[in-house]
Amino acid sequence: PSATDTAATMTSPKLLDGIRVLDLSRVLAGPWSGQILADYGADVVKVERPGGGDDTRTWGPPWWGEPADRMSAYYLSANRGKRSIAIDIAEKEGADLVRQLAAEADIVLENYKVGQLKKYGLDYASLSALNPRLIYCSVTGYGQTGPMAGAAGYDFAIQATGGLMSVTGEKEGTPGSQPQKVGVAVADLFTGVYATTAILAALVERGRTGKGRHIDAALLDVQVAMLANQASNHLVGGIIPQRMGNAHLNVVPYQVFTTADGHIVLAVGNDGQFARFCELAGHAEVAADVRFTENSARLANRDALIPQIAQWMLTRTTQGWIDLLEPNAVPCAPILTLPGVFAHKQVVARGMQAGFDVGADRLMPTIPNPMRFDGERAMADQPPPKIDQQGDAIRAALAAGKGWPSR
Repeated sequence: PSATDTAATMTSPKLLDGIRVLDLSRVLAGPWSGQILADYGADVVKVERPGGGDDTRTWGPPWWGEPADRMSAYYLSANRGKRSIAIDIAEKEGADLVRQLAAEADIVLENYKVGQLKKYGLDYASLSALNPRLIYCSVTGYGQTGPMAGAAGYDFAIQATGGLMSVTGEKEGTPGSQPQKVGVAVADLFTGVYATTAILAALVERGRTGKGRHIDAALLDVQVAMLANQASNHLVGGIIPQRMGNAHLNVVPYQVFTTADGHIVLAVGNDGQFARFCELAGHAEVAADVRFTENSARLANRDALIPQIAQWMLTRTTQGWIDLLEPNAVPCAPILTLPGVFAHKQVVARGMQAGFDVGADRLMPTIPNPMRFDGERAMADQPPPKIDQQGDAIRAALAAGKGWPSR
């Protein structure tokens, strides 16, 4: 694979061929799940508001395409492989169209406020009565139950409420320090992935029972779950984790260091790696010091060790350290900007930049699904749709009594 691969030149397994997904969601968490399902071969029909469509269609610049049909880069990131139909679900005719599609769908994705779709007869109870095999996934900020079930949920707010910002950012007392959000919408993205795993599990169960499920996917629940070791440290040891910048709460040395020409990540994960690192750095005696021999001791004596390592790291360039440490199995890495990421030899070799040939010598860029099956990359073969791009064909098929139209 190369940076110029297009969907047309890639062989993608269709593991979910024949599975129909009705995607009523917008913005990121729900659409991200829908895109994963499309990459795996499902037929995903995206229902959008007439006129404006998915909110993210206007979240630019940057834009791709000509002014008349431009799409935001944000929208492009989460909607490949789908067909678009514009439907006003507040109108009886529109709600009826959605019901027709849901009657033959395997999966419904939605991220409306709790109870909102019930007004139009498009909630789980109503649609599962039409189609008992339906797997219906509701994505919300705070879940279907609890005192905040009706509140709107946004990734930034969830990172704050869910504790992630309390452990992200420079250490308290550092000039200008404050809690920080992560640079991408991780609560949304993790929820999209968790929702997809739940949907696939429900599909497997339906194969045994013939019955669908209602999946309740809450951003806050996911954010709390993904605190992982930080939450476990608190529940087990009573620790209230604090912001530590790029340092690690449980492992030393495991942080960013300044080099002669920039920065480097040093991620020493065990005592053997630490001993090798010290020897390669020309300071084997430090690894023999009882204050630093074991990780637990290094944790207790962090303030004595880190300044020493910081001085060592200034003696070589970032690449110099990588050339020294990487061949000797001491984990380290440069900190790349995005141009460097997409030029990185491993990223290029793995084919993590692709595109859709849309004619007129234009290539619509995309980052493919990271999963491979028997060596084949899973990625939908159609670009993100324009609003209502397939709407006429879908409406015509339903009006003719042909049911869910084929792709």
